[in-house]
Amino acid sequence: MRKTFIGISIVLLVSITAVSMFFPAILWSLVIVGPLVLLGTLDLLQTRHTIRRNFPLIGHGRYLMEMIRPELNQYFVESNIDGRPFNRNKRSLIYQRAKGAIDTLPFGTQLDVYSEGYEWINHSIVPKEPSREMPRVRIGGRSCKQPYEASVFNVSAMSYGSLSKNAILALNSGAKLGGFYHNTGEGGITAHHLEKGGDLCWQIGTGYFGCRDQDGRFSPEKFSKRANLPTVKMIEIKLSQGAKPGHGGILPAQKVTAEIAEIRDVPMGRDVISPPAHSAFETPVELLEFIEKLRTLSNGKPVGFKLCLGKKREFMAICKAMVETKILPDFITIDGAEGGTGAAPPEFSDSIGTPLNEALIFIHNCLVGLNLRSEMRLIVSGKISTGFNIAQKLALGADLCNSARGMLFALGCIQALRCNTNECPTGVATQNPDLVRGLHVGDKAPRVARFHHSTVHSFLDVLGAAGLTHPSELRPWHIQRRVDSVTVRHYGEIYSYLRPGALLEGKLPSDYSRAWSSAASHSFTARSEESTSAQS
Repeated sequence: MRKTFIGISIVLLVSITAVSMFFPAILWSLVIVGPLVLLGTLDLLQTRHTIRRNFPLIGHGRYLMEMIRPELNQYFVESNIDGRPFNRNKRSLIYQRAKGAIDTLPFGTQLDVYSEGYEWINHSIVPKEPSREMPRVRIGGRSCKQPYEASVFNVSAMSYGSLSKNAILALNSGAKLGGFYHNTGEGGITAHHLEKGGDLCWQIGTGYFGCRDQDGRFSPEKFSKRANLPTVKMIEIKLSQGAKPGHGGILPAQKVTAEIAEIRDVPMGRDVISPPAHSAFETPVELLEFIEKLRTLSNGKPVGFKLCLGKKREFMAICKAMVETKILPDFITIDGAEGGTGAAPPEFSDSIGTPLNEALIFIHNCLVGLNLRSEMRLIVSGKISTGFNIAQKLALGADLCNSARGMLFALGCIQALRCNTNECPTGVATQNPDLVRGLHVGDKAPRVARFHHSTVHSFLDVLGAAGLTHPSELRPWHIQRRVDSVTVRHYGEIYSYLRPGALLEGKLPSDYSRAWSSAASHSFTARSEESTSAQS
């Protein structure tokens, strides 16, 4: 679009100038065309608005519509994973906070407070003055030699390849400015992750990109070299992700550039689909031994794993392996089924995996039931983009949160839904150099940092309004939910919480008892399935 505009402008100006020498009336055309060419040129040169930068002149149409959008779309909603409304004003709020603009709304509550699923936190008559100190969470258990003080809100996993190099540069620079970490996604560490010096959580997926040998298997030597980079603060083993659990990562062929093919050590011209399962381990015990191996190779940095909860007995099998081997991860990242992605089969996005709240409660309970909860941190991700969202998840049992969607909006994502086509108009999720150029790193990095800062301070404001002074004071009963038109319950009444040591004592509710009895530390296959297989 940019090249087309420049070419047409030059031709028009030269033609009109030449013709006007013989026909003075044509000068009027120059009066009209000249300002349009000037405006389009200014669009190309400015850095604040990616759409105008990538689509000079016609990009103004979007911003004209934005001016009247509140009136046109006041009642527009998008479906959430659990059927509750997702107000479009939330996206506008992120834009405003990222820009440092006014983030308040007129006319009060934007949601129907009497609709099923509406949630809130009760304020106190004696609210506290909110702290202005950014809360930190120490990640690193007893076997960790280099613990990391993480922000309560960070950048969730998004790979270079799925995102453009300018998007990666802006996210990492924003993380550096704001003092939070940037998860690399399974695409591995690239020069674009290292250039700005932001803290990294290096995600190791089933493709082992950045630490794989010629056969595509895990390479200890390559891993050690990158894991000991000073900006790598944590290592995360990806077992599954919320948007496509049980399915390998997908990078469409049209987004595989020569640089990405070299980084990932994959051929060009075809989709890059990671294997659905790891080859470095096959059993729960082997997973924990792999964690210990990575911790040793990284000289004691925090190592954990990420999963979207699936079969409950499989996670319990990992728990039994923890008890048996005494090897513990430093953290577990829980990705809800509502998590997003740039490319996934709709069946996997819509119908596979456990939503975040239910997964968080279950995993928290398992660790409490084994007296292991204090030994590791729980990180959660899945449509978390406001201060209240953070409060919700910490009240349920999380220690800190990651956000992908919110960070993308801060970069300027407009949800054009072209992530998998290489045609993202904002330069965020594309490898097209003409579109990537429109995303100006120097302008977008401060927006990411401002969004993070404003969201965390909004979270602290929520705490103060509830009469609390620290995130650790949040409890399940602080969050209220309307379960039907006349009934309200708090999280402590909606969800069941196990007593410390309950799994060790064997005193379990039925929904835990069956999964616990069928779980085995030496296999992800249920004991009953093993017996059936042996008999056949």
